[in-house]
Amino acid sequence: MGKEAILALADGRIFRGRAFGAIGETAGEVVFNTAMTGYQEVLTDPSYKGQMVCMTYPEIGNTGVNAEDAESSRVFVEGFIVREYVARPSNWRAEMSLGDYLEQAGVVGIEGIDTRALVRHIRTAGAQEAVISSVNLNADELVARAAASPGLVGRDLVKEVTCAERYAWDIGDWDLASGYRRQSAEDLRNAPVVVAIDYGIKRNILRRLVATGFRVVVMPAQATAAAVLALKPDGVFLSNGPADPAAVPYASETVRGLLGRTPIFGICLGHQILGLALGGRTYKLGFGHHGANHPVMDLRTRRVEITSQNHGFAVDAESLAGRAELSHRNLNDQTVEGLLGAGVPFFSVQYHPEASPGPHDSSYLFDRFRQLAELFPRYGAEALDRIIAGEARA
Repeated sequence: MGKEAILALADGRIFRGRAFGAIGETAGEVVFNTAMTGYQEVLTDPSYKGQMVCMTYPEIGNTGVNAEDAESSRVFVEGFIVREYVARPSNWRAEMSLGDYLEQAGVVGIEGIDTRALVRHIRTAGAQEAVISSVNLNADELVARAAASPGLVGRDLVKEVTCAERYAWDIGDWDLASGYRRQSAEDLRNAPVVVAIDYGIKRNILRRLVATGFRVVVMPAQATAAAVLALKPDGVFLSNGPADPAAVPYASETVRGLLGRTPIFGICLGHQILGLALGGRTYKLGFGHHGANHPVMDLRTRRVEITSQNHGFAVDAESLAGRAELSHRNLNDQTVEGLLGAGVPFFSVQYHPEASPGPHDSSYLFDRFRQLAELFPRYGAEALDRIIAGEARA
């Protein structure tokens, strides 16, 4: 039996369990993720900065962790919550147990709680601030600390996860025989250049851009439109990232300076920032979308994609009337899941077509971006309509 630990929610709900990972205390917004696999990718997704994640799948830790499956340079979740932690991994790729991984990262975990009860409570009461502690077991004090935690609204956490300076990325997809493939000089010679603005970018997004045939340059979130355009990109990618899109006005200012001048593709926070740059509004969801099984409909083709998602804010559709076309909707709650440019060459999605973890239903969007980068010089904004019309016929 492990050391006793407590999860205390700001509204006073208490869950008692056992500590694993680092011993200590941590605070953050508690959310739940419905993916059955991919916990290492969840842990290392910078979009979870400021949040503690509860996995709904009951057994976590079976496959251990390994260097290849990390989505960034470190663990970004503030705390980790599971029903049953498996301390002895049984996967041939495992290099370390999950508990040791969290301990080395200094991340506090709790296991042995009723995660179904926690998820039902969050779905009713909404995502809220919480504290996990294995050093202080005074429930009243922990509830008070949770209530005093700052939350995500109005916080700029992008500045804490973005890169410090520009860099090139040349690693593509993974295969069983050779691992990750690196671009050759021949690959790079005639490849279109994409500038990826890093609001907390996942590595698999960069891998998918490379695998699609791009030469990728990553720039910090604070990059100006002038600095981006100075690289003469064939397209600009807006990445995922954490917290409140309205708290990073410098990002939407940059995007406003790019609209119409180069093709743009945005994912998750990048999608929201694009919405703000167009003059729209964003708002906080009750408990967000976090998982690998969310149904989304393409409103032009009526096709349904099962998607990977991780976001707590959404774009207000009505605020973008006449500025963008609503391209995708979430079939669970009808929230905005995609936008298309109205006479401007951009498109964006709220979900994660790069998966990792999750299904690959939406991977075609990277091919769309490549086509848009190639056709934009010839057809301008009309290029996107031509591409989407071709997708619909296919």
